[in-house]
Amino acid sequence: MAKASKSQKTARRNLLLFKAALVIISTIVIVWFMPRNSSSTYKYEVDAPWRYGLLISDYRFPIYKSDAEMKKMQDSIRRSFQPYFKVDKSVRKRMQDTLYYIMSKNDKKIQNIQAYGAHISNLLDTIYARGMLSMPAYNKLQEDGNSNIRIIDNNTATSIPVAKVLSTKQAYHYLVHADTVMYSRIVLQNMNLNCLLAGNLVLDEKKNDSELQYQLSHMDGADGIVQRDEQIIDRGEIVTQEKYKILKSLERELAKHQTEETIIPYSLIGQTVFVLVIMCILVVYLTLFRKDYFDTYQPGILLFGFPVLFCMVAFFMVSHNFLNVFMIPCCMVPIVIRVFMDSRTAFMFHTAMVIIISLTLHFPYEFMILQLTTGMIAIQTLRELSQRSQIIHTAALITLFYIVFYSAYELLLENTYVKADRSMYYYFIINGILLIFTYPLLWLLEKTFGFVSDVTLVELSNINNPILQRMSEIAPGTFQHSLQVSNLGSEVAKKIGARSQLVRTAALYHDIGKLERPVFFTENQSGVSPHKHLSSQKSAEVIIAHIANGLSLADRNNIPQLIKKFIASHHGTGMTKYFYITYKNDHPDEQVDESIFRYPGPNPSTKEEAILMMADAVEAASRSLSEYTEESISSLVDRIVDSQIQEGYFAECDITFREIAIAKDVFKEKLKIVYHTRISYPELNKDNEK
Repeated sequence: MAKASKSQKTARRNLLLFKAALVIISTIVIVWFMPRNSSSTYKYEVDAPWRYGLLISDYRFPIYKSDAEMKKMQDSIRRSFQPYFKVDKSVRKRMQDTLYYIMSKNDKKIQNIQAYGAHISNLLDTIYARGMLSMPAYNKLQEDGNSNIRIIDNNTATSIPVAKVLSTKQAYHYLVHADTVMYSRIVLQNMNLNCLLAGNLVLDEKKNDSELQYQLSHMDGADGIVQRDEQIIDRGEIVTQEKYKILKSLERELAKHQTEETIIPYSLIGQTVFVLVIMCILVVYLTLFRKDYFDTYQPGILLFGFPVLFCMVAFFMVSHNFLNVFMIPCCMVPIVIRVFMDSRTAFMFHTAMVIIISLTLHFPYEFMILQLTTGMIAIQTLRELSQRSQIIHTAALITLFYIVFYSAYELLLENTYVKADRSMYYYFIINGILLIFTYPLLWLLEKTFGFVSDVTLVELSNINNPILQRMSEIAPGTFQHSLQVSNLGSEVAKKIGARSQLVRTAALYHDIGKLERPVFFTENQSGVSPHKHLSSQKSAEVIIAHIANGLSLADRNNIPQLIKKFIASHHGTGMTKYFYITYKNDHPDEQVDESIFRYPGPNPSTKEEAILMMADAVEAASRSLSEYTEESISSLVDRIVDSQIQEGYFAECDITFREIAIAKDVFKEKLKIVYHTRISYPELNKDNEK
């Protein structure tokens, strides 16, 4: 008991840490990428009409060059810039010492070694006097297109052409070929003169950077001046390239009029608190209503990571004025969450994402209205994704509603459709096209996070799958039982709002463990039971083993983990009562070890697992009825389900008594139809027969 308590405390602590990590990391990432620069509330584009009223400058400001123009000027300055190099005079002295070593080493090998030494020394004086660059430094100058450099010597910087300076490669060529009449080139090559050459011109990085930054900072970045009270643009005018530059300059000037101390800290604090509160609301919602999503890490990571990713993309587009945020397929978030989880969670996280993105936009209300309404449509049109074409239909429907809602919004604000921004419709179409890629994204998320979509469930429920085909051949009774359980369970799931396709598919696989020893199960026997030759304990062991065998078979056939949970829990921690009672009757005075006759569990943790447990037990027990009347079927269903409730099998899942009552009604109605009594056909009298 102490160990269990300690384990529970550890699990609660880990869960709390995981929730805190989700909130903190999500908040940090969102706030980090969130734009914090001050900007105007206007939305405009080149060659598009100005949608607002008359704009007049409140103060005098320069017209700044565009980023492309500034970059062109910067590139020009960098190309014409002359890098600064210092002369390292110690290099020549080191090379002279190296030369003495080479001469002593070759004293007996080369005739007139002294003459060669003097010749080489004179050449080195000439080389180092001109200046020598290492090959990386020389190549860098060539790549940057620098034609001149400045050499600092005794605090004096002298500009010289790069062509007058030697690289180590050029210096070696000069050393070997300077005088081939008096001195043998072969002898010089064999003396390994490379070690005498090292760059004595060293880049002065500090001086270089300061001078370059000085020149860049003193560029003329203005193309004119806008005077105070000067008209900038009026409603309906086309935003030309020149007007666009003036408007951008106005935004920049607005930002300059607020000190950095007032912009960054307060904006950062406000954004952090805002996002943190939203993240905490989402965690509280999951804790109160969908705590099962915290059973593993994958759902939490997807729920918080996916919207955060879309926020990052939106912030990048806003910060860099790149394309338009309406091109982002935001409805992909509620679609993915709806397919893998539930509608309410999808809407909660979609709403949170839209609110956060809208904080950085010039048109927040327009963005929120369009995204929230289309998000609701996306959730409602994909209650159960079973076909690829549903994604295409949903994308087309969302695009249509984008266009309708935007047109209605423009009419509401402007009282005319003429001034609506037509380019928005292109953005909506691109948005719809990108939404189609939700389908391959779902497949990728399934493989990455281990989720199971309804499309995968439909594929698994195909009875032509090898494992189901094998069951129909080897264990036909179990196969028919699974089909009946599938029909019963899926109908209950529809009635109470659970995932019917999940129940349907799980029911087909819940008894695959019986394939290992099919003859030991009643539905596959033809009059002779092998249990007659086994003890009650051994029989219970064989029956219980179909759970472990089913999980093993599921692993070998790559059955998803979600389905394996149904295989493990469809009997819960119940008992093989037939063999348990038989053993007790045979050993009345013996203390029975109940664990021998008990399934390993666990008990159901979701309402879908609970539905399968009820359907499995009811369908199996219905086969033992001696007569099929309304009373006998109703009594059987009530007895089976009430017994499961009393045993506490549903204590750990979120199914309600009302939902259980609905399930019982469905079982009764369906079993009446399955076991209905046919009418007797009349026979002809003998006279009529003649």
